[in-house]
Amino acid sequence: MINWLILTATLPTKPSALRVRVWRALKATGAGTLREGVYILPEHASTAQALWDLERTISGAGAEAHMLVVPARDEAQDKAFRGLFDRSDLYAELLQSIKEDRGSIKRATEAELHRGLRTLEQQLQTIQAGDFFAGTGSRKAADALTALRREVELHLSPDEPAPTQAAVASRLIVDYQGRTWATRKRPWVDRLATAWLVQRFIDRSPTFTWLANTKKCPKTALGYDFDGATFTHVGDKVTFEVVAESFGLMADPAVRRFAGLVHCIDIGGTAVDEAAGVEMLVRGLQATHDTDDALLAAAIPLFNAMHAAMQESHDR
Repeated sequence: MINWLILTATLPTKPSALRVRVWRALKATGAGTLREGVYILPEHASTAQALWDLERTISGAGAEAHMLVVPARDEAQDKAFRGLFDRSDLYAELLQSIKEDRGSIKRATEAELHRGLRTLEQQLQTIQAGDFFAGTGSRKAADALTALRREVELHLSPDEPAPTQAAVASRLIVDYQGRTWATRKRPWVDRLATAWLVQRFIDRSPTFTWLANTKKCPKTALGYDFDGATFTHVGDKVTFEVVAESFGLMADPAVRRFAGLVHCIDIGGTAVDEAAGVEMLVRGLQATHDTDDALLAAAIPLFNAMHAAMQESHDR
């Protein structure tokens, strides 16, 4: 059996500021309540340190607080403690929300679909952060959200590539100069950022071709981000990540951070603070540039500035 952290706290009625502060901190840890003033958390919880910090905060404010580290008395008590952290109702609610969003795909706008996916992704991450005994509920919700995202992608872009399971091959930059790079027309963030990555770090004189029909991709061109292309999604990696890894660019911390941003916007996953803002900017660029060459030309200064900002924040 595991060890449990049990925090006992006796707080004064006044001033109320301390009580509010403690309540908010307890909520953030995901601690369970045994009774008023007695809170419990598994010792292995990612928020365990925050509970220890809260004990010091309460004591430092002149109130009484004690932390106990104990195992359950027996298996029955351990099961009862674990029951305080049952998140099945939260996962069930999330699954229902995913089901409702799936039913509205054809009626929603593109912006509404992306916004809905971001909201569901954030909800899942919040539940998982407080799910200290993850089971089938977490996996079912994650699988359902992945399936919904794929349905949305296929609705918005019927030719969106399906991920392969092939290994990412290592390539030499010197062998990829003066090439034609072909991808689907009206590029979204992954395709657009990959074009920037190619031009910035790989090919000094690239030519980009925007395909209305990927089956008509020129044989001499390097296809990317479509089924059967030289570079496309592999496992949970988007095309930007695959290209960056292929050419050894992930050693650059700013490129790694950039890759995480592109991944978040394109297929979700770990939340990135800048994602919503960058997505809005790219949508604005799409709306104001009729040709894909003009769209890329406008996006390159934006991506250069983002990379510079990411590089600067890393160097500090």
